[in-house]
Amino acid sequence: MSRSILVFYGSYRTHRMGIRLANYVVAGFNARGDAAELIDARAIDLPMLDRMFKEYPAGEAPGPMAMLAGKIRAADAFVFVTGEYNWGMQPGLKNLTDHFLEEWFWRPAAIVSYSAGRLGGARASVAWHATLAEMGMVVISSTLSVGQIGQALDAEAIAIGEGGAALERAFPRFADDLAWWTDAARAQRTKVKPPY
Repeated sequence: MSRSILVFYGSYRTHRMGIRLANYVVAGFNARGDAAELIDARAIDLPMLDRMFKEYPAGEAPGPMAMLAGKIRAADAFVFVTGEYNWGMQPGLKNLTDHFLEEWFWRPAAIVSYSAGRLGGARASVAWHATLAEMGMVVISSTLSVGQIGQALDAEAIAIGEGGAALERAFPRFADDLAWWTDAARAQRTKVKPPY
């Protein structure tokens, strides 16, 4: 059975290199038979957080926020593709994520990080792990970290060079891990109502 996977990307920068990685991840899951969709925070462009989706009266939330809330509730799993800004999270992706809470509950999440340097956004990945867990997601242990992003993927999101080869080797295990947890969570939700 196809898995519905939302892939979130959050850079607002003019020359976004990480979009290559987000597109690579979407294509990789779709090639495996899943239904992956890119959610680009810049394209949705939610305002800085004032009220969460749940704090709006029914039918009064901004259209893009309501649309995204429905997609999140319907998804089986999530992937967060994040760059690292000064050892921390991208503000655009964090802002988008914080507009929702219960919509995230009881689904697995995976983290894919990148940077222009060698560390591949590892410090942002660590920060995201705790945040996503606090928001009710089960964060899988497998991660992807891509350093020197501009030398690992070309503009069409095709793996190139040593970094791209490493990504190609790592992606199948990462995807298998997310698939296992996605199937387990989906099966459990059909058997037992979540505890809250």
